[in-house]
Amino acid sequence: MNNLGGIIPECFGNITSSLLQMNLFMNNFHGKLSRTLFPESCSLISFRINNNQLEGPIPQSLVNCKDLELLDLGNNNLSDTFPSWLGKLNLQVLGLRFNRFHGHIVNSEVASSFSHLRIIDLSHNDFSGCLPPKLLESLNAISNGYEKKGEVEFMRTGSTYGFSVYYDESFYITIKGLEMGYTRILISLMVVDFSNNQFTGHIPEIIGKLQSLIVLNLSHNSFTGPIPSSLGNLSKVESLDLSSNKLDGRIPAQLNNLGFLAVLNLSWNNFIGSIPRGRQFDTFTNDSYIGNLGLCGFPLSKSCGNDQGLEPPPTIFDDDEDTTKELNWRFSILMGYGSGLVFGLSMGYIVFTTGKPSWFIKMTKRVQQKYVRRT
Repeated sequence: MNNLGGIIPECFGNITSSLLQMNLFMNNFHGKLSRTLFPESCSLISFRINNNQLEGPIPQSLVNCKDLELLDLGNNNLSDTFPSWLGKLNLQVLGLRFNRFHGHIVNSEVASSFSHLRIIDLSHNDFSGCLPPKLLESLNAISNGYEKKGEVEFMRTGSTYGFSVYYDESFYITIKGLEMGYTRILISLMVVDFSNNQFTGHIPEIIGKLQSLIVLNLSHNSFTGPIPSSLGNLSKVESLDLSSNKLDGRIPAQLNNLGFLAVLNLSWNNFIGSIPRGRQFDTFTNDSYIGNLGLCGFPLSKSCGNDQGLEPPPTIFDDDEDTTKELNWRFSILMGYGSGLVFGLSMGYIVFTTGKPSWFIKMTKRVQQKYVRRT
């Protein structure tokens, strides 16, 4: 990060044949990216030019950088349709956020592309139309995940003199509502952010196959229809934001399977019915559901009629105390009934086996006399 400005010199193309990383982010460069920046001998693995004032399309000569893994063009004024041709590369990180990309993402053009992508950020653009299932289907790295348990591994540019060279620059991602900068990117971090566009139609069911997703943000679009029940398969997701769309129907009970879900935002949609209970759903506040007038149940103040599961579940101690009180109450009643039953049977036995004993006849007559006097 410097204070450089002007148009990016075309002579920079002479050095991209020997560089692994080119970082020109957070400067004042303007104008268009020249196609000569990326000759056939381009050796770049990481190219970052985010947070400048660049405009125009992305030069297709970028495909010459066959080893490119990280491309961050975010926070510029670039104007282009979706660069599906980038699928020819082995990109792992693609950042196009905060630009003027527009139009439909054509389903047929993204088939079998982007199989290595772990992070894709298209947020804050003008993409429109339906979200193509083929794009989601092509994200094999997010579907298959990273399975080296117990190990923390970061993306790296390769090996220089026997040492691994890691991406040492920040990459900004919106996670759990906050913009976070990563100086080194975990290989296990999987992010899909299509927020703040003009996508329409249903959320494709196939999105549930992205089982290693950590962050999914589809907020501030015009998606319609129900939440796909397949989202319950995203067992590793920690942040799910579907807010500010036109989604409707009930919240799928399958979302209760998301044991790592720390942030849920379903606000400003048209959901109806009771909010699921248990596990992570018992930790979310009203803010997760605001703007859905048809929802009811905990944590909202609006009850669901005869639904007994609306109040927060009692603690273990409350449960034990209530159970003890109920047992004591029932025990007292049973003791009363038992005592009365034993006394009645005993009296009956005495009366009928002794042939009307004199003490019983006298007691009965006294009771009758008292009754006559009162009446």
